[in-house]
Amino acid sequence: MIAPIEGLPDNVIGFEAEGRVTREDYERVMIPVVEKAIREHGKVRCLYVLGPEFERYTMGSLWQDAKVGVEHLRSWERIACVSDADWMGHAVHAFGWMFPGAIRHFSLDEIDAAKEWVAA
Repeated sequence: MIAPIEGLPDNVIGFEAEGRVTREDYERVMIPVVEKAIREHGKVRCLYVLGPEFERYTMGSLWQDAKVGVEHLRSWERIACVSDADWMGHAVHAFGWMFPGAIRHFSLDEIDAAKEWVAA
């Protein structure tokens, strides 16, 4: 499941992934928030946390993730990915160059630094 993270600055949206993340999580939770942020701010700054209880993405959620990223490619200004999963850090390093904005990986114990960086 994906849940919004509350209490972030007005120009930052945030999500935390726990358990199994599905296509419906993207359609019901993430996509409406991303599209609203684009309408209101033009650019998106996003804090994305893979929580300690994260299990996996379904194939449908991976498709939705790619789709929302590509459809709004020029709208991503900053993305802070927070996770202790090694693969997340490797993915950010390997594919971060594809985003026109900045993307950075933080460990779970660096969440305050991630929030500060994404909002700066």
